[in-house]
This record gives sequence, C-alpha cells and structure tokens, in this order.
Amino acid sequence: MESAEIRRRWLRFFEERGHTVVPSASLIADDPTLLLVPAGMVPFKPYFLGEVKPPFPRATSVQKCVRTPDIEEVGKTTRHGTFFQMCGNFSFGDYFKEGAIKLAWELLTTPVADGGYGLEPEKLWITVYLEDDEAERIWRDVVGVPAERIQRLGKKDNYWSMGVPGPCGPCSEINYDRGPEFGPEGGPAVNDERYVEIWNLVFMQYERGAGDGKEDFPILGELPSKNIDTGLGLERLAMILQGVQNMYETDTLRVVMDKATELTGVRYGAAHDTDVSLRVVADHMRTSTMLIGDGVTPGNEGRGYVLRRIMRRAIRNMRLMGATGPVVADLLDVVIKTMGQQYPELETDRKRIETVALAEEAAFLKTLKAGTNILDTAVTETKAAGGSVLAGDKAFLLHDTWGFPIDLTLEMAAEQGLSVDEDGFRRLMKEQRERAKADAKAKKTGHADLSAYREVADASGATDFTGYTLTEHESTIVGLLVDGLPSPAATEGDEVEVVLDRTPFYAEGGGQLADTGRIKLDTGAVIEVRDVQKPVPGVHVHKGVVQVGEVTVGASAYASIDVKRRRAIARAHSATHLTHQALRDALGPTAAQAGSENSPGRFRFDFGSPTAVPGSVLTDVEQRINEVLSRELEVQAEIMSLDEAKKSGAIAEFGEKYGERVRVVTIGDFSKELCGGTHVGNTAQLGLVKLLGESSIGSGVRRVEALVGVDAYNFLAREHTVVAQLQELVKGRPEELPEKISGMLAKLKDAEKEIERFRAEKVLQAAAGLAEGAKDVHGTALVTGRVPDGTGADDLRKLVLDVRGRITGGRPAVVALFTVANGRPLTVIATNEAARALGLKAGDLVRTAAKTLGGGGGGKPDVAQGGGQNPEAVDEAMAAVERLVAEAA
Repeated sequence: MESAEIRRRWLRFFEERGHTVVPSASLIADDPTLLLVPAGMVPFKPYFLGEVKPPFPRATSVQKCVRTPDIEEVGKTTRHGTFFQMCGNFSFGDYFKEGAIKLAWELLTTPVADGGYGLEPEKLWITVYLEDDEAERIWRDVVGVPAERIQRLGKKDNYWSMGVPGPCGPCSEINYDRGPEFGPEGGPAVNDERYVEIWNLVFMQYERGAGDGKEDFPILGELPSKNIDTGLGLERLAMILQGVQNMYETDTLRVVMDKATELTGVRYGAAHDTDVSLRVVADHMRTSTMLIGDGVTPGNEGRGYVLRRIMRRAIRNMRLMGATGPVVADLLDVVIKTMGQQYPELETDRKRIETVALAEEAAFLKTLKAGTNILDTAVTETKAAGGSVLAGDKAFLLHDTWGFPIDLTLEMAAEQGLSVDEDGFRRLMKEQRERAKADAKAKKTGHADLSAYREVADASGATDFTGYTLTEHESTIVGLLVDGLPSPAATEGDEVEVVLDRTPFYAEGGGQLADTGRIKLDTGAVIEVRDVQKPVPGVHVHKGVVQVGEVTVGASAYASIDVKRRRAIARAHSATHLTHQALRDALGPTAAQAGSENSPGRFRFDFGSPTAVPGSVLTDVEQRINEVLSRELEVQAEIMSLDEAKKSGAIAEFGEKYGERVRVVTIGDFSKELCGGTHVGNTAQLGLVKLLGESSIGSGVRRVEALVGVDAYNFLAREHTVVAQLQELVKGRPEELPEKISGMLAKLKDAEKEIERFRAEKVLQAAAGLAEGAKDVHGTALVTGRVPDGTGADDLRKLVLDVRGRITGGRPAVVALFTVANGRPLTVIATNEAARALGLKAGDLVRTAAKTLGGGGGGKPDVAQGGGQNPEAVDEAMAAVERLVAEAA
C-alpha cells in the first residue's frame, strides 16, 4: 500500500466517523517556543491548553512534522529521520478511552478490501501505563486482546505531558510484531526493534504541576474536560504494509535513494558508509523540499539554519559518494513527484522551491571551496608548528562557520597526514548544544507568562475588534495588568496593559504595526496607548502609561486611535499588496512574500528571488504600481472559507496560520490576498509610491523598501533640490548629468593613476642609492631604512625586490624597508638564495620586526610582509632585524 493511500484511508475512516478533517498546518510553528512543528498535536495545542475553544468536538489530520535533535544519527541507523507524517485523531471532551481504543483497533484490523489496513490482530501488542487499569480492561474485555499481549510500563514510556504545567495523562501504545528475524520474543517491554510502535493513544485526563524531566512532576488533579490525542507514524505503518526492512526502503524515500545511486554509481547495500550517505541524502532532501515548500529559506539563524544545515549535509554526502557537479535539481524533482501525490502544492510551487534550493546549492559549493582553503591553511600552520593533530577549535570553526561536518574534516586532514582533536571538537559542540537546550528551556517558561492573559480571556471572552470600520467608541475595561500581574487598579505614571471588551485599536500582526492613541475614562483618567499585541488568540492587550488619574477594572472608557497614523499605515499596507503583485507579474510566482513591515508612510517587503532585481525591472515595477493608483481601483474586504479564498485565486503568505474563515482583500482586478490588516478604500488615496531600492537579506530573499503618499513626495522634492544643485555645478540639463559626472569621475581617476605612477617612479629611483649603501654584517649585505610615509604596500614591495636584485656578487643579501601609512607602520623584507642558505628567511625576520611594531606578519622564505600599531618603534624594528642577521652570519 502506497503512502498516499495510507493517508487517504486514514482521513476517510475518521471523516466517516464524525471527525472534521483538518489540513496539515505549515511546518513553520505558530508557537514562540518552537521553530518547527515536531508533533501532530501542535496545531491543536491552543485547544488542549484552553486558550481557544475548539470549533469541533472531533478532528483528524495528517500533520507534516520535522525533528532535528538527533540529526547526526540520521542515516547511521534506519530509525532516525528528520521529516515524518503524523496521522492523528483528536477528541475535545467527546469520546474518551474506550472510543479511542475501539477506533484504532477497527482501522488497523479491518481488511484492506473494506477500507482498513488489514493488519493481523495476533501480531498486535499493547502497552498501557502501570496504573491504568481502565485501559487494560478495555483492551482485554472490550476489544478482546489476550492478556499475555498487554504489558504495563512506567511513566517514562507510557505517560504524556508537554513538559510544562498543563494537561497530561497515561498513554497506550499499539506495537506490531515483525517476527523472530528482528529479535527475541517478549513483547515491546523486551525488544522495541522487533515489536515496533505504530500508534500512540494519549488519554489527557489530568493536570500536572511544575517539574523536570519526564517523570518528576506532581499530578494536581483531574481535568474538567477529558481529551484524546493520538498519533500514528505514517512512515512506520508504510514500512509494515509495504513489507520492507526500514522506513528508508518505503516508497517515498527509496526513490530518492535510487536517484542518488543513479547520480553517483553507488549501490545501496554494497557498503555501510555509502548506505549511510544514501539514507542521509534521501531523508534530508525530502525534509528540505517540505521546508522550502512551507516558506522556509536557508539562513544562519532559527529554522533557516535548520534548512541550510540539512541541505548542506545532503550535498556533502553526494560528493562523498563521488558526485562532482550540481545534484539538487535531480533529487528535488524525484521528491516533488513523490510527495506531490499527498501535497499537490509542491507541484504548484515547484519553480519557487527549485529556485531557493538551487541557489543554496550554488552558495554551498562556493563555501565548500572557501572552507577547503581554510582547512588547508590550518593544516599548513599545524605542520609548520611541528604538530600532527589539527586543533579541535579549528574543526569546530569549520563546522560552525563553514558548514564542514566533522567527518569531512577528519577525512581531508587524514589525506594530509594529520589527525583531528575530536575530543576538543566534541566538547565545543556539547557546549553549543547545552546553550541551545538552556535557551529552549527558558523559552518554554513563556507558557507561564501567558496565564494572566488567559484568565482575562476566560473571564471576559475574546476582544471585539471594530477597527475595520470605527476609529473611536465607548468600551469597558475588562482586564488590567501592572508589571505583568493582574491588578484591580493603576495610578498615574504606572505602565499598564489594558484589555477592553471592544476596541478600534489594531494589534500588531501580518506585518502591520499596531495603532497608538488614547483611552479616556469617565473619571477623567487617561491612558496613552503606545502598543497593542495579541499574546493569546483573540485578546487585544493595549500597552501604555497612565497619564492622569486612576484606572480600574470595570470602568467605562472611550477608546480612540491616532487616525492620522492609522491612515498612513493603511496606505503603506495597501501599497505592499500592490508591490507584491507587481513583483510577481515581473518576476513570476517565485517572488512570493517572505515578510513585510507596514509603518506610517513607508514599508518594506521581503520576497523570494535567487538574484538581485535589475534596476530596470524595479523601475518598471514602480511605474506599474503608480499606474494602478491612477486607475482609482476600489479596495474591498470580505470574509469567506479558506477553500473559497484559494479557489478565487487569493494569495496566502507562506508560514502564516489561517483559520477556516479568512479575510480576503481585493484591489480592483489587480490584487487579491488573504489579509487581516487595515487598508485604504481606493488606490487613489495612496497618492504616490516610490521604491527606494532592493537588497539581499539572506540566501534567496530580497527586500524592497519604499515610501508612500506625502513621504514619497517629500523624498522626491529633496531629490529635485539635489538635482538642481548639481545642474548649477556642472552647467548641464538633468538628462546630461549622468554623462557629465561620469566624465568628471573618469578624469579624476586618470589623474589619480598619473599621480600614483609618479609616486612609484620616485620611490623606485631610491633603489640604486639604497643598494649602494648596503651595510656589511659579517659578510651579509644588509639594507634597512625608512622610505617616505604614505608609500603603499605594493610600491614598498616593488622597491624591496628591486634593491635585492641590485645586490650582486653572489653574497648573502637581506633588504628590510619600512614605512608608515595612515598612522600604521608597515614592513617588507626580502632575502636572496645565499642568505636563505644561512638560515635567514624573510618570514622569520618579518615576524620579529612586526612583533616589535606591535603587530604580526608572515610570508614566504624569499619575501614577506608585516605591520603593527606603533610607528615609533620603526628604528627598534630595524635594529632587531640587524641583530638576527648578525647572529646568523
């Protein structure tokens, strides 16, 4: 049974039994404590935590997930992988243990011909929590599983929580017996390689307190509403139904390995090392494709770094297997064709995904070359110092900065006769991981910080946002926080967070900055609102300062926003939509939105593009936008279902989480996007849009910055003034300015070259005199001296080599000249072959001189260069060189 069919059967089975089918959420987690979605229940987390009321009593999904803590183990075992699909069914206060257990057994054991998975009941083993008598009774007496195939395990194995105070409960796992060839008998308690877990049923019935680890926390009591969260690993079930040994041999991964085999000539099963590489390539290329598909772009931080790391591991493993050229395009094609059966958007977004992935491959191949050069330098320095072990910090630098995995460093160092301080490397890696774990643990405590807001939400419900149509109105204060804690009152000077029952204030989101304004109470108290956020869904928190009087919970108030600021932001937001569409028209669908910020009178818009946008294209985009403004198009917003919005052609932002009902903003016949922000009513209200330019903010991501309305006019007015001043200076019309200024710059450049030529000639004229004045130091001709300050490094080097060449007669010669440029001393030293035979090497002499100057240097035995910080030490440095020459002679 193909993976796509497993997915279809799962969703159909539960939909027929009253579950709402919820599409997979983006891999980009809508949770500040997570980079990526690591589990199937994550999109339902707000329902389980009580932050949001579930819109359905039952749900089912097949969720895309990515986990990377054990990334180094991927490929080494057949059980570790980074991307997987978690099939889940969920109950929110509806059915509980018996319902979940019966549904799971029915789906697994129903014959294939009748819509089930057709697993043999006698091969299924059950584990339950040590103290869960109820679950064991249901499995034994209701379902009919023999008691000898039901095992009890402890909290570590069969108890679930989120790792923070909140819902928790016992688990029951369904395991499949793969047969004696995978290990001894005894059930999952004895051998989890033979008895592989395929489905975990979590019974959320208790509330836990604070504590560390999986076992050390108190149970505070029962939940008022019991929930069900289950997860079946699609890849594990595919492994069983397809009769293969491990997940890498299932249909969605084996085809990628086959393509890697085709590209490298390496056969799977021929050797352990190449098998590991093939598995890494298959897993990582699939994960990379899914991440890019959900809008992640390679970078050096957060989820962008996760993507970059796994892509580069895949490319590097291809090269270890013998691939010499680009390989990503071929591997990507296989993944999209295979996974596209389950996620059609991969085919729809194929061009964008390919653009991002190929740009990263090209960047890494360049990085690989640069990293190799750095490794070569480190090897040379190690050998020069008489060492045979490459330092751990060098290996860590290559790994952390240049993306060099340790095994690649080990191999390349070994080729040059060196080992690597692996202990030192792993110590630095451990320190880095511990810092990351500490940071992640600190982030988890964010749940506790939200409890005060949840209390307000529970007591008063969601805030009614009226800002699409109103800018001021009466409200009631339903929540008040001072210093992050609930408070019944606040007085003048207090920094407060205020929750209103209804508000015209827009909370920051979707790239749009929050409104500012005032909240006035009937008592005369005034709150200056400086920011508005939504820390929990549906609750607008107004952050500000009490300017006058006392503020109390329950008081009547009048909320009013800064209308001038709101209108300027609305103009910027509408201009962002126009810019997005104009860029897509000019560059294609790969110019998808990757972020934005809409502030008063200006905006920035980030979009996908592997290369810089030519100036001519940017000019055309700007012209197109302003032509749309002149058409006076109406801007309208309507609410519809997510499916209706997609069918209408509305553009959705990658990584954004949308509910079942969405708001679609349409600008005439030009633009249509999902958007919750505020906008103008007509494009004519924008007045003018001026694009200031574009730049790179990361691999495959560009940023356009622009001004709107009066701000754009003021910018152009200033530009006009500058142009007028230039006209006066160069005596020409505006259209002549580029040519005239270019001509002036060319003449200036020619003059600088001529001056440089005269300076070089003057410096070299001194060569004969310096050579004639060579000092005899025990038979060695030594030339030292200070040439005019300001002499460049290239000219100094030419002079030193010229002087060396003028010393004839076959006697040893050392030339050491110094200068001071920009306040810093510089030296170049050269030796001839006879001097080097005495042990006088230019590199050694330069290091001594540069150390005296307060700096460093180096080079080859015949010529070397150095510098320092102390120009007063030039004479001392010359004396140090002479002493070394005297000692050698």
